[in-house]
Amino acid sequence: MALLDAFRQWLIEDGKSPKTIESYCNDVKQFQLYLVEKVADENQPLSRFSFVRYKQYMLDENLKISTINKKVNSLKVFNDFLQMKGLVRKNFIQLRKDRVPIANGSEKVVEALTDGEVERVLAYVQDDLKVSIRNRLIVHTLLYTAVRVSELINIKHVDIEPLTSTLTVRGKAGKVREIGIRNDLMELMKIYQAGERKESKYHDSEYLFVTQRSPKMHRDAVRNWLAKISDDIGMKLYPHLFRRTCATLLLRRGVPVVTVSKILGHYSVELTSKTYIQTSRADKQSALDLL
Repeated sequence: MALLDAFRQWLIEDGKSPKTIESYCNDVKQFQLYLVEKVADENQPLSRFSFVRYKQYMLDENLKISTINKKVNSLKVFNDFLQMKGLVRKNFIQLRKDRVPIANGSEKVVEALTDGEVERVLAYVQDDLKVSIRNRLIVHTLLYTAVRVSELINIKHVDIEPLTSTLTVRGKAGKVREIGIRNDLMELMKIYQAGERKESKYHDSEYLFVTQRSPKMHRDAVRNWLAKISDDIGMKLYPHLFRRTCATLLLRRGVPVVTVSKILGHYSVELTSKTYIQTSRADKQSALDLL
């Protein structure tokens, strides 16, 4: 564990984000556990032999290619750390050679809810006995505006313009964009503000979403609640899933990619196209069935 702590400190000093540090450290920790369980004679923190065996183990376990490649990347960074500290002499991992290639025509399909799954989620959050007005509004806002969870919790009263039904969103790098608000979403916002939220001791907060303990909701509270209701609904829910769903459904309904890109706040249309304009195996089969 001392080595993992040193690796974490090295990442912090290198200026990596907390999320990236946690990802790297978790991947390295899993590799270390594998060494203990599967490679009893391994006396080095990393070697070409142990890395190749671990990669094959992940392939045998049928992990997603994206997951394997993420872990390969993390171990490459760990390798750099070990070299810099003089704990190993060689660079055992070469990303170009060691990442698992993705075959043409089998590109990753963005994970998104189907129309039926959206209906199940909306039906669940409509139950007043199970879901508060605030949490119902959270789901509707994530789904119908495609905001990121960091953008969601930073929505302020001044960002909502009822007369024009628009929401001002402050995104990454300080970029600001306007998103249209559906009539039913606007109505739900008003109900929350005039009722449940008004009864909170933090009703004077400038932020839209408040909790019993804070004048501003934390992103982890959103994630934790979605994870909690996932079992009840029968699907894994997390904030970014709603953003992906919104974008995917808009594109499937024929909304121009330029418009979707602006809604998402992407820095380029190319990014939107690369991320979302992908064809699933089922879509390909349906297209061929038309012949």
